[in-house]
Amino acid sequence: MPELPEVETVRRTLLPLVVGKTIERVNVLWEKIVQHPEVETFCERLKGQTIYDIQRRGKFLIFQLDNVALVSHLRMEGRYIYEKEDTPFDRHTHVFFTFTDRTELRYRDVRKFGTMHLFDKGKELHVPPLSNIGLEPLDEQFTVSWLSDQLQRTERTIKATLLDQTIVAGLGNIYVDEVLFRSSISPERVATTLTVQEIEALHKAIIQTIQEAIEKGGSTVRTYVNTQGKTGTFQTQLYVYGRANMPCRRCGTPIIKTTVANRGTHYCQHCQT
Repeated sequence: MPELPEVETVRRTLLPLVVGKTIERVNVLWEKIVQHPEVETFCERLKGQTIYDIQRRGKFLIFQLDNVALVSHLRMEGRYIYEKEDTPFDRHTHVFFTFTDRTELRYRDVRKFGTMHLFDKGKELHVPPLSNIGLEPLDEQFTVSWLSDQLQRTERTIKATLLDQTIVAGLGNIYVDEVLFRSSISPERVATTLTVQEIEALHKAIIQTIQEAIEKGGSTVRTYVNTQGKTGTFQTQLYVYGRANMPCRRCGTPIIKTTVANRGTHYCQHCQT
């Protein structure tokens, strides 16, 4: 699933392609992608709307138009593609935003797990799904004291806590494993057991890892590519994720893969305690 760095990269590559474009019509071939409102209303309300900006909140893209906001989640394999209107498409392409200049923004999703919500402009942050998510690592309010307060409220493992989008928005399995390695914390530790020094190290690792991943265009571990079809490169710098049985880059101990919080989890038994 694309995480914060990948979604931010999609946002940045989409901006120069579609900002200023006016939607002439919308066609939805797989209606379950549109969660709100009903598909007919969704298509009708987008007609004649011009895209002025694309924002991001956690793993969500927010298309800002004249008087509506389109909230989109890519889920596992969702992808936006920009093409000329008459360019052929495959059976995995499910939503078409046709612009007045005869170009199209297409949403392709092999698994069909992606979602779209359309709201009156200004309301999108105050209703689900965006109202349910917590701070993200790049927010000014994401401080050591705030993170410490959140960790003291739960008896879950630190891995499960960081995966909870209502606490820290944008982190997924890849980056949680990476920040826990960088901060030398075992994913199986209970969140309330972390010391002040460990929380400070974790806070720093979260911000640095996300910033570095954004600079590298995200991580392409399986199928992720940006709007221009380019892969990310941060996967070449991963310390533990996807490196089961390979030597730890710090100490040489084989990386362990286990299950924590019902997710495949990679860590170094020697470096993380």
